[in-house]
Amino acid sequence: MEEEVGLGGEIGPFWEQSTAPVIAPLLKLCVGGCLAMSLMLFFERLYMGVVILFLKLFATNPHNTYKWEPIRDDLELAHFVYPMVLVQIPMYNESEVYRLSIGAACGLSWPSDRIIIQVLDDSTDPSIKDLVELECKRWASKGINIKYEIRDSRNGYKAGALKEGMKHNYVKLCDYVAIFDADFQPEPDFLWRTIPFLTNNPEIALVQARWKFVNSDECLMTRMQEMSLDYHFTVEQEVGSATYGFFGFNGTAGVWRIAALKEAGGWKDRTTVEDMDLAVRASLKGWKFVYVGDLKVKNELPSTFKAYQYQQHRWSCGPANLFKKMVVEIMRNKKVSLWKKLYLIYSFFFVRKIVAHIVTFVFYCVVLPATVLVPEVSVPKWGAVYIPSMITLLNAVGTPRSFHLIIFWILFENVMSLHRTKATFIGLLEAGRVNEWVVTEKLGDALKTKLGSKTPWKPQFRFGERLHLLELCVGAYLFFCGCYDLNFGKNRYFIYLFLQSFAFFIAGVGYIGTLVPNS
Repeated sequence: MEEEVGLGGEIGPFWEQSTAPVIAPLLKLCVGGCLAMSLMLFFERLYMGVVILFLKLFATNPHNTYKWEPIRDDLELAHFVYPMVLVQIPMYNESEVYRLSIGAACGLSWPSDRIIIQVLDDSTDPSIKDLVELECKRWASKGINIKYEIRDSRNGYKAGALKEGMKHNYVKLCDYVAIFDADFQPEPDFLWRTIPFLTNNPEIALVQARWKFVNSDECLMTRMQEMSLDYHFTVEQEVGSATYGFFGFNGTAGVWRIAALKEAGGWKDRTTVEDMDLAVRASLKGWKFVYVGDLKVKNELPSTFKAYQYQQHRWSCGPANLFKKMVVEIMRNKKVSLWKKLYLIYSFFFVRKIVAHIVTFVFYCVVLPATVLVPEVSVPKWGAVYIPSMITLLNAVGTPRSFHLIIFWILFENVMSLHRTKATFIGLLEAGRVNEWVVTEKLGDALKTKLGSKTPWKPQFRFGERLHLLELCVGAYLFFCGCYDLNFGKNRYFIYLFLQSFAFFIAGVGYIGTLVPNS
């Protein structure tokens, strides 16, 4: 026992003497950079919080900002008073949800001769294609104007499908296009509540609705996703809409003016965020966007960890890559104001899409733990405790019902920041997986059916499929730093370090999200 204590007593001084000349200056530089990024993120969150407070206090909403009048019948024009609307539903092997999305789109309340439902099926499974086509024929037999469209290849993925869909002759008759992903189920009055913004305000190009998650209570991971996305919709989208008439199109649950879509250059597949790409280009042409937060469209959150990882890779890599491709174009643009260009470059892209991901992982999972090992470097309490706490509280306002889960949310977000940071650098450097597109798996009612079955099941996983080495390595690093801090340190970070290491370990062995039983 005495030998162990002696050995431990020798490790600390040896580490301090050998690392001080080299590691300490580099670590101080990293701490300074991370503190600067933390302040950027804090002031961005604070600014958005102040704007939201102002909007709530003065009851500001799109209906009193823009002209909105319902479309009324005209005896002379008859149904021609209603604009022609195209509804696009891109899908890919959506065996579990295709009926829901097609049924919801066909159930939209709008004059039947003034709407076209277009199902863009990129499925590679012939049996699923047959099912989707059969569903389209079933609705067509009921008098619905529905088109089933396929193409020879999946070039451009979703952007390619949407672009190809716009080439058909019947689209030339349409004024607006509503887009819904395969798991989205709009309410029947969706068009009645969105189209008037476009018909009464010729400067508006896009009307975006909010997402409503049907499976947010499925598991703890879906609750964590709900907390993050609710902040995005209740704060980020609201602020962008109210202040600059700009926000990132969410790729679904929105209605575009086709003239604006064409003027912006149409769909492009140069990144994995074709929706954001189109929104930025349209905004640079001078078009405005409206976000209607009280209009919600039901959809499904990814409930398996693998599906969520792929989704977050796409959502983090794509914006960083788009920023690299468009930053010069934004700066040179002559149609928008200097303030809007500054908002796009600094606030929308740099702080929210790059800094937010990098500082979360690098600071809280790498640099802060490293200061435990190098006592010459310290992080001021305002940077280690106060600023992160205030950022967390500002983020939590989006989902009050989940406030009691805030500790779990912090740990989960830090785990996911590993993948987001990696994806961000891949996007900036245009490295290997920069254009990787994996469609987010939707379970629909399949999981409920399997879990509700009386037949007992045992999920059969290969150990390698559930083992995530990156998470395990980061977990081991944090655990080591926690042990070192407990024995030799003065920072008292070990409670956080142990909790965060356990979170990485749990993710590393795949015990997160829904475990889907085999058929």
